[in-house]
Amino acid sequence: MKKRVLAAVLACGMVFAGMTTAVSAENLTLGTGGTTGTYYAVGGVMSTVLSPLMDGVDLTVTSTGASKANIQLIDAGEAKLAIVQNDVMYYAFTGTDLFEGEGAYETFSTVAGLYDETVQIVTCSDSIATVADLKGKTVSVGDAGSGTEFNAKQILEAYDMTFDDINVVNLSFGDSADSLKDGKIDAAFIVAGAPTTAVVDLATTKAVKLVQLDAEHIEKLQSKYDFYTETTIPADTYTGVTEDATTVSVRATLIASNDVSEDAVYTLLKAMFDNKDALVAGHAKFEFLNLEDAVKGISVPFHAGAKKYYEEQGITVE
Repeated sequence: MKKRVLAAVLACGMVFAGMTTAVSAENLTLGTGGTTGTYYAVGGVMSTVLSPLMDGVDLTVTSTGASKANIQLIDAGEAKLAIVQNDVMYYAFTGTDLFEGEGAYETFSTVAGLYDETVQIVTCSDSIATVADLKGKTVSVGDAGSGTEFNAKQILEAYDMTFDDINVVNLSFGDSADSLKDGKIDAAFIVAGAPTTAVVDLATTKAVKLVQLDAEHIEKLQSKYDFYTETTIPADTYTGVTEDATTVSVRATLIASNDVSEDAVYTLLKAMFDNKDALVAGHAKFEFLNLEDAVKGISVPFHAGAKKYYEEQGITVE
């Protein structure tokens, strides 16, 4: 029907901008994470705020298994954009570590670094004060194949532990919080912007603690994995957590399929930076969106549309 209408319009020599945009709009599905995680919330704000402002680009959000799953979805053509951890996208692009058994994925490129993702080890147990105390405990390490799962492996490794030293369960952030509340697990790794919705909700019903990492083991972790940065979760980030907690972070990064047009990525980036205030009003994580940090710590080539945008802003990227 749309094609017949457009043909009729063109035959009459009439141009309707709205109709042309509707027919030619590039539909971009954005892979995020679980519905209680920060990726999903951030993606929802992007869709709500930016879609009405972008000429020729329509942005929709889908809930996924997060970083690794998102890269696989882009490779399969089931998503056009995704939010992933910068460490996971490096593994995918180089076919190492988490992707060693699959080989390199070269069907995606970088759009922008968004914000730091904090490794939060959450427990409701008084018997768990350090990472070493997780030995023999039942611990959620995030969705199977997620970036969170790999972060958990690396942090345990820094403490000379492996998954064989804990009882591993794979749960989403929301299910981890529910299981902590019900006493089904002892602790959970949650890698997301803090505060994280699932932990906020848990802390309103049960006393929570954040397990800290000490300087010695952070240094050991960073000596092997230089994408980690030391981070402090401020006191009162969660109800009842009255002291700062030292941990580490990776970085949430927006990527795109190489099949997405240069114009679409350029339009998306311009809309993001031109409307930052509206994004911040929707989610506080957008306060960390800035041009300088958007291109830092990136080891995967940028999309052509991103290169065009950044170069217009006086920033050269690979």
